[in-house]
Amino acid sequence: MNLLSERPLVLLVEDDRDDRLLFAEWLRQVGFRVEPAHNGLQALERAFDLLPDAILTDLDIPGIDGYELCRRLKSDPRTASIPILAVSGYAPFVQDPGRAERAGCDAFMRKPWDPQDVERTLKTLITEARGRRSA
Repeated sequence: MNLLSERPLVLLVEDDRDDRLLFAEWLRQVGFRVEPAHNGLQALERAFDLLPDAILTDLDIPGIDGYELCRRLKSDPRTASIPILAVSGYAPFVQDPGRAERAGCDAFMRKPWDPQDVERTLKTLITEARGRRSA
């Protein structure tokens, strides 16, 4: 499956405006469509409305944090199968990286992250999720 020809939709959740713009532009350049969100509540609404192919979220976001966002998305049948990649430099994440997995994140990376690792991880998560849905 060639993900670049299908241009999967990624919901990008990042509260820092400059980072959000930078990450969104980079994701578009590597072949994704991007829907930005600046906080957890906005991300939750957009996830339910758009049903993206994947979610890339910071864990330290306003409204509801990334952990609660993941828990709510994974507990709802409409969004439970959407893969979530969490990224954070947030101190509790660094101290307890398993917390992201327990919240429902499918993968996680510490900031600063390597863009190629993020791209590769998103594509892998999307491919695996599509495979499960078609099985």
